[in-house]
Amino acid sequence: MTVSPIVKGFYDPRTFSVQYVAHCPATKRAAIIDPVLDFDPKSGATATLSADEILGYVEAQGLAVDWILDTHPHADHFSAAHYLKTKLGAPTAIGAMVTKVQTLWKGIYNWPDFPADGSQWDRLFAAGETFNVGEIDARVLFSPGHTLASITYVIGDAAFVHDTLFQPDGGTARADFPGGSAKVLWHSIQEILALPDATRVFTGHDYQPDGREPAWESTIGEQKRSNIHLARAKTEAEFVELREARDKTLSMPKLILAALQVNTRGGRLPEPEANGTRYLKIPLDRLAGAPWGDAR
Repeated sequence: MTVSPIVKGFYDPRTFSVQYVAHCPATKRAAIIDPVLDFDPKSGATATLSADEILGYVEAQGLAVDWILDTHPHADHFSAAHYLKTKLGAPTAIGAMVTKVQTLWKGIYNWPDFPADGSQWDRLFAAGETFNVGEIDARVLFSPGHTLASITYVIGDAAFVHDTLFQPDGGTARADFPGGSAKVLWHSIQEILALPDATRVFTGHDYQPDGREPAWESTIGEQKRSNIHLARAKTEAEFVELREARDKTLSMPKLILAALQVNTRGGRLPEPEANGTRYLKIPLDRLAGAPWGDAR
């Protein structure tokens, strides 16, 4: 029998992100998934309010954290994985294909000395690799398409899909970031939908369609029956057409150029310069998505 972890979601309205703590009810061993480091792009301020809320929950529940997990290097928020590691001592992990994302962005940021080898995390998971959260068996699905490195964590009967599927009324994730592919995303979604229908699906974002309250849990069965994109696109060709047409209407996330230089480092901010201040580097005219057309 598949064990059900207890899952607590933490919604960040500034980035529409959902962070998770999943724990084994028998042992109280836990994993933290996709934690957020707060960043205000207008003032340049950073904070740990979201991550500290997770720490408070962990303490209140008497949990021992075994893993701090990223599903991929995020484009719309900073990762708090490194900060939480300094507080908890738990190992950090991400999919092994993160090296491809690092190599891509190493070129965009012109970082000749950047080690694009995944060494910023303690563990790089290969597709199909297994691990445990307490007494709960967990495994890794390789789920590229949104990015080159996206993975799904299946922990017991819970699948953490982040930017692959949204809630059924939100559809599917975009595939137009550097290294993205709507065709590849289709195949990743099919692998996720092959999980048992009762599998709980936990998404990494919720943009509150039609102004409804935030939501982030569904099931594989619900996704099959009512996901608005999958209902309209029954074949790979139909999905690619739908997804690519939709992506052409979207602007780039406002934090992508800031976030990727932090998240490809495992959530580490740039080192302070001689004056004690940290600086972000913004490449100009490298990404599409400008309001007046392609910036490249």
